[in-house]
Amino acid sequence: MHIRLRIVGFLLLTLSALWTVPAAADDYPNKPVRLVVPFPPGGGVDLYARSIQPELSKVLGQPVIIDNRAGASGMIGAEAVAKAAPDGYTLLVGNIAVYAMNPATYSKMSYDPLKDFTPVVQTVMVPYVLIVNPDLPVQTIPELLAYAKANPGKLTYGSSGSGSAQHLAAELFKSRTGADLVHVPYKGVGALVTDLIAGHIKVAFADQASMMPHVKAGKLRLIATAGLQRVPELPDVPTVVEAAKLPGFEISGWQGISGPAGMSPAIVKKLNEAINRVQSMPSIKSGFSAAGLTTVGGTPEEFTRYVQSEIVQWKKVAKDVNVVVD
Repeated sequence: MHIRLRIVGFLLLTLSALWTVPAAADDYPNKPVRLVVPFPPGGGVDLYARSIQPELSKVLGQPVIIDNRAGASGMIGAEAVAKAAPDGYTLLVGNIAVYAMNPATYSKMSYDPLKDFTPVVQTVMVPYVLIVNPDLPVQTIPELLAYAKANPGKLTYGSSGSGSAQHLAAELFKSRTGADLVHVPYKGVGALVTDLIAGHIKVAFADQASMMPHVKAGKLRLIATAGLQRVPELPDVPTVVEAAKLPGFEISGWQGISGPAGMSPAIVKKLNEAINRVQSMPSIKSGFSAAGLTTVGGTPEEFTRYVQSEIVQWKKVAKDVNVVVD
């Protein structure tokens, strides 16, 4: 009798679990959804999150809250999401640094980008640009290289932190050109931009979205773009490939949304469809284009494969330029 009762109890629990999961997915979302941006306000990731926030709230039928949790090249915010409940209410708006460059450069990681997250969708590509303070007497990359050679140890470049995309981009540039540039790490793009405009640092590789408003305002000078092809919105600006004669030199940021590991496939599907729908809206796409963001979209599986390939690529770059962050 006891054995029968145990078997019946086990079956009831199993059936209850099977019924509960679909119900939870059907009911999702029934409370606010939090987008964790692991960087301070003012950067490309924050810009993306705030661009989709209003329309995503409408599509999901619940408020979408942006939570900036900056620090350690995005690892503080990423770790917070990795440890959150996998219920779809806490999501990470990450980027190339969080998903691929941190694993390539940090000797110790507080999360595993492939094991600790459930991929939802790759969101946008972000072209990188080479920027200088306008007081620096250079207009081109050859002039920048000549100035650096004539002023050894005096030309500083900024990044949003050691091991960040800006850091690796500049180190890759240094390794291929021999430029004498001194690294100054900051806690986020906002602080970097402030000091670059003030002239406390002179050079930076950074995402187009963060830099172009300051370029248009005359506060910064654009020297080159860092993709393989010229940016359509900036047809007169040469690429680093052209200006420095560096075949294959390419630095393009990218972003994507994920949740904690173990999320329900049904909830992931809802989120993927909702975000793809919002990103396809003409008003959103035109806003992205004006800011230098290119919509990607796609499936969770495609995002997973892309992250895997990027980790491999940036581990090689980090090894080649000898960037390791303890």
